[in-house]
Amino acid sequence: MRFQTKSFYFMLRSSLFSFFIFLMSSSISFTQNILHELIRKNEHILGPVFQEAINYEVQIIYTQINRDKNNIPHFDTYTFNLNDNYFYPASTVKMPVAFAALEKINKLKIKGLHKYSSMKHLAGSPPQTEMLVDSSAENNLPSIAHYIKKIFLVSDNDAYNRLYEFVGQAALNQMLYDKGFQRSSIIHRLGNGGASFSFDTNKNTNPLRFYNEEKLLYHQGEVRSEAPRNFKVNNTKKGEAYISAGKLVDKPFDFSKKNYVSLMDLHEMLQVVLFPEAVPAYRRFDLTKDDYQFLYHWMAARPRAAQYPRYDKPDGYVKFFMYEGAAEKIPEHIKIFNKVGFAYGYLTDVAYIIDTEARIEFMLSATIHVNANQIYNDNIYEYKTIGMPFLKKLGDVIYKYEKIRSRDYAPDLGKFVGD
Repeated sequence: MRFQTKSFYFMLRSSLFSFFIFLMSSSISFTQNILHELIRKNEHILGPVFQEAINYEVQIIYTQINRDKNNIPHFDTYTFNLNDNYFYPASTVKMPVAFAALEKINKLKIKGLHKYSSMKHLAGSPPQTEMLVDSSAENNLPSIAHYIKKIFLVSDNDAYNRLYEFVGQAALNQMLYDKGFQRSSIIHRLGNGGASFSFDTNKNTNPLRFYNEEKLLYHQGEVRSEAPRNFKVNNTKKGEAYISAGKLVDKPFDFSKKNYVSLMDLHEMLQVVLFPEAVPAYRRFDLTKDDYQFLYHWMAARPRAAQYPRYDKPDGYVKFFMYEGAAEKIPEHIKIFNKVGFAYGYLTDVAYIIDTEARIEFMLSATIHVNANQIYNDNIYEYKTIGMPFLKKLGDVIYKYEKIRSRDYAPDLGKFVGD
């Protein structure tokens, strides 16, 4: 049974740590909730969504970051409508899988094996497929590094699927659980490449091999593992109907066997990678200095910044806050380290935003659900008319407030702006 090896000591430590962080980092119950104040004062800008925030399933987390004279960050976190109701995280799950893949390759501790090593997927049990070459890579070979680039540049589904197959379902979820992300359940592939996989076949992950040129460095056979969800999520049945095999099924859509990661877990996963020095060692991913700089670079990069692969996408393509997923250009002094996701009418962005000219920084995460007709899989969702504009305006409101908010010390953001 999953997680039975966890000791009482660890569970107690985890609980005490979470409570300590709640007391020290959150202003939800003990001081004025500035997020609620900003929402109230800007309802005319944010539009009608907040009049029906429950119906739109809006959840928001906003973290202020204040540096001391030694540039050490201190966090104050505020929430709006944070709850345990189900929302579909879509492509945001690619972020923790990218982190987990880097940790796994490091923990193997095989000489010559690293994130740039060529990686070849074989086909095990159906419906698995091979991946032996990648024409979008400079050397035509897949690698963990190349997959991660594609995940953050354009949210590539196949790149995520291949990293999911490398880490494995049980190992992935155990790793997250051990780090205190205990409302996370990532159990399936995504996109067209994942469409042919069932709940059961997603437990099987491909055999694969890593090479240094022609030399085999590591072989991993096909693995079958499972990570049953060991926590309760409310309201996993949604809507009134859904489309299946081209036909309307007149009953709610069941998300109980879909991926789920709570918004707070996503927010904290990003925070742990951005500020590893600010959390206990057991919460950190096992990453090298080069891994951190690699992630910082590609999380904030514009799609057209890459030579391999080449993407003709606008700067704001995967930046929902402030740029609506569409802005042609983002000023060079603004950098957004984030992961977005949208599917089944859910839009989510988890972001750390900095302005190197104004010398400000903050974290913002939010999700919204837009499915007016309450039918799933019909591709009729109000992404462009309600969801994207809401996230853009929310980002604008917080950014403008951060520009006027007083700080004792301006942040030194050097580690986030280097190449």
